Amino acid sequence: MTDKRPSISVAICAHNEEARLAACLEKVSFADEIVVVCDKCTDRTEEIAKQFGAKTVAGSWAIEGHRRNKAIEEATSDWIFELDADEHVNEELAQSIKAAVSSDAYDRYLIPVDNYVGQRLVRYGWGASFGTSAVWRLFKKGSKVWGEQRVHPSIKFTGRQGPKLDGALIHFVDRNISDMIRRFDSYTSARAADLRAGGKIGSFAHNFRRIISRFWRCFVSRKGYKEGGLGFLIALLAALFPMVSYLKARYDDE
Repeated sequence: MTDKRPSISVAICAHNEEARLAACLEKVSFADEIVVVCDKCTDRTEEIAKQFGAKTVAGSWAIEGHRRNKAIEEATSDWIFELDADEHVNEELAQSIKAAVSSDAYDRYLIPVDNYVGQRLVRYGWGASFGTSAVWRLFKKGSKVWGEQRVHPSIKFTGRQGPKLDGALIHFVDRNISDMIRRFDSYTSARAADLRAGGKIGSFAHNFRRIISRFWRCFVSRKGYKEGGLGFLIALLAALFPMVSYLKARYDDE
């Protein structure tokens, strides 16, 4: 008799994702369980999730970390793979996930990300709070907890850190440049709320200095220049993220 393969839950947090959720869920046939947390949904998101046999939880969460922890809490499998509705698992990654959970060597794995703006793959320049090229999304149940922040919450891990898997998570980050700018506005507003809630919004001088270091990191160190104008824009928005968040925290309520 062979040992049973460890089970895998796919955990998704979604807000009004009826247009994208089905395509996302079609790529996770390897999962033993799908959990979809429907956050303030007013469309067919929950209905579509149930069509794929998902366990759904409807509610309202102001804090990103809280709703992500809710999805993890509701998952019942040995391993959890976190996914967003604007992401697809390619076949190589699906096979790599199944192979990874069959081993007891590690408690979490790093997942490569291929980021798209519209139809264009943008490989270089991500980082500094405005995108990432790899994420810790596959982990054993109980080994990951999200923090209290509204945007880009902190993460606390326990257990053994594994390597980067093969394949890629296909992430449709922004539909176009206007979408990218809207995301920047939304994220800086959420970050400003976190700064006010923490009681320490920082200073103009400190955030001004970060503009140069963050732009350099994205455009030069992470080779955003290879992406031309899009690489410049990503680096610029990443560089301005702390300053605009600070300014909103300082002035928006006045």
